[in-house]
Amino acid sequence: MIYGIVAATTALLLAAVLAALFRRPALRLGLVERGRGDRGRGRPVPLLGGAAVVLATGAVAAAGEWTGLAPLGGDTGRLLVAAGGVALLGLVADVRRVKTRFVLAGTAVAAFCAVPYGETGIGPGLLAAVWTALVTVAFRGLDHADGLAGTVGVVTAFGVAACAAAGAMDAPAVLLSVLAAALAGFLMHNWHPARSALGSCGSLFTGFVLAGAAVGVRGGHGVLSSAGVLFALTAVASADAALVLLSRRLAGRPVARRSADHLAHRLRKLGLTAHGSVVVVGTGAFCGVLVGVLVHVGSAGATAAAGVAAVVPAGVLGLLRVPVYGPRRAPGGGVAAGAVPAAGRAPRAHPAEGVRAPSGRRNSAVRPPRGPVSSQVRASLRVRNG
Repeated sequence: MIYGIVAATTALLLAAVLAALFRRPALRLGLVERGRGDRGRGRPVPLLGGAAVVLATGAVAAAGEWTGLAPLGGDTGRLLVAAGGVALLGLVADVRRVKTRFVLAGTAVAAFCAVPYGETGIGPGLLAAVWTALVTVAFRGLDHADGLAGTVGVVTAFGVAACAAAGAMDAPAVLLSVLAAALAGFLMHNWHPARSALGSCGSLFTGFVLAGAAVGVRGGHGVLSSAGVLFALTAVASADAALVLLSRRLAGRPVARRSADHLAHRLRKLGLTAHGSVVVVGTGAFCGVLVGVLVHVGSAGATAAAGVAAVVPAGVLGLLRVPVYGPRRAPGGGVAAGAVPAAGRAPRAHPAEGVRAPSGRRNSAVRPPRGPVSSQVRASLRVRNG
């Protein structure tokens, strides 16, 4: 108990200090994210905050293993090593643009290596590995607004840690507590307006540890009940991924292209502030995690998890009605056929003689007046117009 408190405090302070120290090198190296959504109208945000979370979590966990106070064990140690490989892949994606399918493939390979097949069995273990990879990439998508991925990560980490503690699984419980503390220290620099961001390195690491630990905690339980608990624990990441996939498919846009159509973006469209949208999404994550923990410990039936599985699609369909895309543009720059121009905008007419154009300059061209005019007037107009 005392070691857990000391380890969590150390991880929090170490992550906060490292995130502050990594800001200047990230800016000098160009490892930044240009503001999108609520991120400061193009203000560059350093991306090495995720590296601070990874180093703080790994250092404290390694210290516990080295001192023998909190040994990781075989499964948890293998999970942490695989998560480190996924974090390295995310760092490469931060430095150079890596397509999402390659990130998903690398994450899947790490997941297949980290699943405890002795607890889950071969068939369910393979399904769990695929689920872990999908949730990890979905969690990467949560890093679209200041404070969002960190908040959801802290809530989910505490929930999975509670499930592990209920089953007397000390190693994953300590690891998840350390991860939650490291994310809390990182949030000191990530709350709006953010001074640091998780990036692919931190978001993939966090999502992989959460999903992999949840699979290990549910090892040995029924497949259907485990599926309900795992979905409840990661309901927000799943809802955001489903919302993005559906909206981009319906709009005819590439799925892998970034756009302001995630959960927090749509909540901002509804009038919430940057802080308010994070609070709403974090509250939703807490409700899902609470249901998952209650079902895991036996205080709630499987119908509670089924209720989460019913609420999430309803919320996704409701948010799909929030407009985030404007009219599609034709290749020549005009509005494509069938698109409806925005209300209240009329085509710009050519300014007449003596009327100032929208830029504030007087129109230099002089149109000859209609009707019969003398030859002297026509001559003067030709000279004036060149």
